[in-house]
Amino acid sequence: MSQEQNAAAQAGSESASGTLRRMEEGVCCDGPFPETRRADDAVIEAELSAFKALANEKRLAVVHALREGELCACELETVLDAPQSTVASHLRKLRDAGIVATRKEGKWTYYRIADTASFQLLDLAAALGEGR
Repeated sequence: MSQEQNAAAQAGSESASGTLRRMEEGVCCDGPFPETRRADDAVIEAELSAFKALANEKRLAVVHALREGELCACELETVLDAPQSTVASHLRKLRDAGIVATRKEGKWTYYRIADTASFQLLDLAAALGEGR
C-alpha cells in the first residue's frame, strides 16, 4: 500500500479530534475550521425538546386539532379518545416545549398553538414525507 493510500485509510477511521487536528495544521483544507459552524448547545437543546414533543402520534393529533383554533382539555380528550390523565400528560409535554399555550376561563383550561411556526414545521415534515 502506498503512503497516500495508507494516509487515506487512516483518515477514514480517525476520530473527530484527529480530523480537527489535521484541519488546524492545514493538512485537510485551505484554512482553519470555522468555529461559527458549531451549533450552540442551548439551540440544540431547544430544538430537541420541540422534536421530542412532536415525535408522538397523540401529540401530533393534538397539534392538528388545534390548527383551527383553541380547544378546552375536555374537547381534546374526545379528539384523542383518551382519558384525562393521558391527555394532560401530552399537553404538558407540548406546553413545556413551547408548542401550545393555555388560558384559564373559570374551571376550564383552553389550549391553542403558541406560535404558527409549529404549523410550518409540520407542513415541511409532511412535504418531506410525501416523496417517500
